[in-house]
Amino acid sequence: MNTATVLVVHDEPQLRRVMRTTLTDIGYTVIDEKTGEEALEMLRRTPADLVLLDLNMPGIGGLETCRAIRETSEVPIVILSVRNTEREKVMALDAGADDYVTKPFGIQELLARIRAALRRSPTAAESDLIVYRDGDLEIDFEGRRVTLAGKSSRLTPKEFDLLRLLAANINKAVPHRKLLQAVWGPDYGEETEYLRFFVNQLRKKIEPVPAKPRYLVTEPWVGYKFVKGTG
Repeated sequence: MNTATVLVVHDEPQLRRVMRTTLTDIGYTVIDEKTGEEALEMLRRTPADLVLLDLNMPGIGGLETCRAIRETSEVPIVILSVRNTEREKVMALDAGADDYVTKPFGIQELLARIRAALRRSPTAAESDLIVYRDGDLEIDFEGRRVTLAGKSSRLTPKEFDLLRLLAANINKAVPHRKLLQAVWGPDYGEETEYLRFFVNQLRKKIEPVPAKPRYLVTEPWVGYKFVKGTG
């Protein structure tokens, strides 16, 4: 039985009714709002375990709503949109989304994405790493924080899961598909734009020169590798 609370934010009443009925029938608790402003007010009063957020809404819109949620919460956010370009997906990820589902979508696809967003990544069990130090770089996996040359940055949940998996396979190239399925779930494997975005975000936090990565390197046509330095 599912016990999570899902906040559905969409301006179409019919879609909200369908989502409420479908998700409630399989055990989720569902809250729905029609605007970003109402969603933000609801989240201030009632915590949710997941947010399904439409990109195109009147008022402040989906991207701004996503940014506002992310300022105070790490709740998983799944964007719903009719737009299917890589640029739109990257903009959503940059705003703080965890996933992006293109409309029209099948209900089973959406349910799989919800389960993936709610699950805990298995990467924490794959490594005993607590702290990694190399010269000016320190990665505190327990505290989910990176310190580079005295400047501290907190890792987002997806950044943490991705970096921990790569660090657990230090000096080994991890294929795109394995990274996606380990961090997002078994239904993933083709969303390489997700990896490019989060790897770029990680490089800004752990690399002395992000444009010339020393630790988090690309293996062309394969995946990514975390390279142990000499510090």
